[in-house]
Amino acid sequence: MKAIKPSLVILMLCMASSATANIDAARAIESNTNTASTKSQTKVDQSAEAALTMKAEIEQLEEEVKNLTVYRDHLSRLVVNQNEEVTSINQQIQGIKETRQGVVPLMYKMLDGLKQIIIDDKPIRHEQRLARLNKLDVMMSQADISDAEKYRRILEAYQIEMDYGTKLGVYQGQITVDADTSIEVDLLYLGRISLVARSLDATRYWAWNDIDNGWQSVDSNQSSNIDKAFSIAHKQVAPSLIILPISAQLAVEQQPVTSNVITLTNVEQQ
Repeated sequence: MKAIKPSLVILMLCMASSATANIDAARAIESNTNTASTKSQTKVDQSAEAALTMKAEIEQLEEEVKNLTVYRDHLSRLVVNQNEEVTSINQQIQGIKETRQGVVPLMYKMLDGLKQIIIDDKPIRHEQRLARLNKLDVMMSQADISDAEKYRRILEAYQIEMDYGTKLGVYQGQITVDADTSIEVDLLYLGRISLVARSLDATRYWAWNDIDNGWQSVDSNQSSNIDKAFSIAHKQVAPSLIILPISAQLAVEQQPVTSNVITLTNVEQQ
C-alpha cells in the first residue's frame, strides 16, 4: 500500500503537468488566434477605408465628367455662335464697303451744296463760314479720320448753317460801302430775315440788300430799333419786341423799310 502511494503521486504530478502544458498550448493558440483576428480586422478596416476613398474619388471623377460635358456643350454652342458672328461680320464688312462707296460721293456733294449755300446767302459771318468749309475740304483727304467722323462734322456744319436762319447774333467785321470803301462795323443778324450793320461809333447804319447784293444806308429814324436789337443780342436788356429792316423788302423798295413786329426768343450764344 505504501508502494502504491508514491506511484499515484507521480501519476497525478504527470497528469497535472500534462494539463498545464495543454492549457499553455490552448492559451498560445488563443493568443495566436486573437493576433490573427486583429490583423484580419485591421486589413478589413483598411480595405473598407480604401473602398470608401475610391468611391469618393469615383464620385468626384463622375462629377468632373458631368462638368466637362456641360463645358464641352457650352464651348460647342460658342463655336457655333462665333461662326455665325464671323459670317455676320463678313456681311457687315461687305455692306460697309458698299455703303462707303455711296457715302463718300454723298459727302462731296454735301460740301458742294454747303459751298453754294454760303455763296448765295447773306454775308453772315462770311469769313468764318468759308474757313469752316475749307477745313472740311482738307478733312476729306485725311486718312486718320473715319468716314463716320467726317460725315458727322459735315452734318454739324449744316446744323450751324441752319442756326444762322433761326437765331439772333452779333459780331464784328468789315463791310464795303461807298465805292468799295471797307470799314469796321458791328453786325447783327436775325436769322436770314434781317442783316444790319452799325458803325463802331454808333452814328451810321446799313442794311443788306439781297437784289443789289450790297449794303444800303438806313435812315436815322431806325437807329433806336437797331440799337435795341444790339442790346438784346448782347444780353444787356431782356428779350422783347423789335422792328428791323428786312432785306427782301429792301430789295423791292430800294429803300430802308421796317418789318412787322418780331418776337425775339432765340439769341445766339457768343
